[in-house]
Amino acid sequence: MAKIIGITGGIASGKSTVTEFLRQQGYQVIDADQVVHELQEPGGRLYQALLSAFGSAILQEDGRLDRPKLGAMLFGNPELLAQSSQIQNEIIREELARRRDLLAETEAVFFIDVPLLFELQYEDWFDQIWLVDVAEETQLSRFMARNALNLEEAEKRIAAQLSLQEKRKRADVLIENNGSVEETLAQVDQLLKTERR
Repeated sequence: MAKIIGITGGIASGKSTVTEFLRQQGYQVIDADQVVHELQEPGGRLYQALLSAFGSAILQEDGRLDRPKLGAMLFGNPELLAQSSQIQNEIIREELARRRDLLAETEAVFFIDVPLLFELQYEDWFDQIWLVDVAEETQLSRFMARNALNLEEAEKRIAAQLSLQEKRKRADVLIENNGSVEETLAQVDQLLKTERR
């Protein structure tokens, strides 16, 4: 039986640093965000579903999804946001399950990085959940710097996710990421050593 470990964390908590390290160590990581991008490419299942639901106004001139325009449209309208989330979450869940089942046939241990793991009720998929944890003020300053956001915008987006306090309660393992990258990866390395035993 494959052991499946979920990786999650708040916005700008450092998940990609951790997943990149896991890949370097030879582990397979399914990245939910990457899967979403692939499904949103022209001809992909999400692309088709969003186009059917919202029409060609959400496309750029080259026929690709206009993400900023779609985002602005959805965040301004709770009903449309709920409709879009329902359509997308179903398709994403099916695709993630397909990839998970394929990897489960060949890998002893693998990882799935799901930013909204708790919010979208993925807990029962995993044997263990690792949370890349960060202090709220560190998260805020990293997010503002990374996405060139002002304080209000950054706080609003972070508030849309489940709080880090709540995520800490539900995770099996906390990877503390307030210090240097080396310190964070040393914790991951230790965790992997126990997996290999």
